[in-house]
Amino acid sequence: MYGRILLAYDGTVEGRAALREGALLAKLCRARVFLLSIIAETPGSRMAETAHVGVAAHLRERYEAVLEEGAAKLKSIGLVPEARLVIGEPAQEISAFAREIGADLVVVGHRRQSLLERWWSGSSGAYLVDNIDCSLLIGRNVISDEQFQAVLSRSNEPA
Repeated sequence: MYGRILLAYDGTVEGRAALREGALLAKLCRARVFLLSIIAETPGSRMAETAHVGVAAHLRERYEAVLEEGAAKLKSIGLVPEARLVIGEPAQEISAFAREIGADLVVVGHRRQSLLERWWSGSSGAYLVDNIDCSLLIGRNVISDEQFQAVLSRSNEPA
C-alpha cells in the first residue's frame, strides 16, 4: 500500500508522535522511509542573523541534531531512513521533497494554533493537501512505549 513514506520531523512533542506513528506504518508496510527536517526561513531568522552573526550556524547545528535523533530512532527499530535537512518554508519543502522521492504517504505532526497565529502564518495544511500527489497523515495518536513495542513485535512475526 505505502512503499515510500516521508516523515516530516522537527523534534517537537507533536513531531515525535508523528514520527512514531509513521515509523509503525513503515514497519507494517515494509516501506522505504525518508526523513525530512526543515529550518524555517522567516523574516525573524534573517534579521537575527544580520544582528548576531552565527545565529544561522547555531540553528543549523540544532536542526542537524534533531534530524540525527529522528534517524537514530528509526534505525533502532530496523528502518533505514534517508535523511535530509533543508532551509525554506516547511509546507513547500515537504511537498517538493514528496514529489522528488515519489512518496505514497507524507506524515506530519500538528500543533494547535490560535486564530491569530493561523492568520499570521497561513495554512500549511491546506498548502500540503493542494500540493502533494499522495496521501497525507496528520499524526496525532500518542502511542505509549508498550503499544509501540507490541506493534513492533507483531510486525516482526512472519505473515
